[in-house]
Amino acid sequence: MNKRILVLVFATLLLGLFFVPETAYAQGLLSDDATFFPGVSFEVGATDDPEAVVATLQVLFLVSIIALAPSLLVLLTSFLRIIIVLSFTRQAMATQQMPPNQVLVGIALFLTLFVMAPQFTAINENAIQPLGTGDINIEQAIDEAYAPLRDFMYHQLNNNAFGSDAVALFMDLGGVEVDFESGEHIPANVLIPAFIVNELMMGFFMGFMIYLPFIVIDMVVASVLMSMGMMMLPPAMISMPFKIMVFLLAGGWELIIVSTLQTFW
Repeated sequence: MNKRILVLVFATLLLGLFFVPETAYAQGLLSDDATFFPGVSFEVGATDDPEAVVATLQVLFLVSIIALAPSLLVLLTSFLRIIIVLSFTRQAMATQQMPPNQVLVGIALFLTLFVMAPQFTAINENAIQPLGTGDINIEQAIDEAYAPLRDFMYHQLNNNAFGSDAVALFMDLGGVEVDFESGEHIPANVLIPAFIVNELMMGFFMGFMIYLPFIVIDMVVASVLMSMGMMMLPPAMISMPFKIMVFLLAGGWELIIVSTLQTFW
């Protein structure tokens, strides 16, 4: 069936490439010297104005930052910890792909927007809007946009036991000696990887705590099945409905989400 679909698509493309131009010529829609496919050209010209070169490089740098925006959203915000906790919750309940990955990513994205609302507001007011009006240049806009994220990352590193160890680790690896008492003095090449490692450790620690009650349910179900002589019956198939029932009766999603969000303040 898939081969037939591919053949049909390929035949349609051939008809469009060869017969549509001929029909257009026959009906007088295209002249004899006209080409059916539009031409594309790319030219690089010389300039004697250094400011034009600097402006072009700034635009290219800004486009590069925009291309990296999804990675920055994942790694420099609360998204990483939230998606790890939600993924561990789904695996602990052994519900396979329910909720689907798209749903988990959507939930993590909107929760990230909720947590990072003050930082995003500050970035919009201090960086994006002044850059649009021409009050600041690109370098100043980047500094203003990084400041709220830097304060957020420093607060998270300073808010748990893993953070100081992660900063000390990357300071030692990079040969950097700065005061940890202020996030402004920590360079970005130390603060950002330390924050990422801290989020991974926090996410996995919370995932381990989520796993514990579900492991207890699995052990109880397995013991009951063995005592009844049902050793051939998979314990996971029997324990999954009980885990879902306990999770729903305890208000599991609300507890997981609220507990995760409270770790950011």
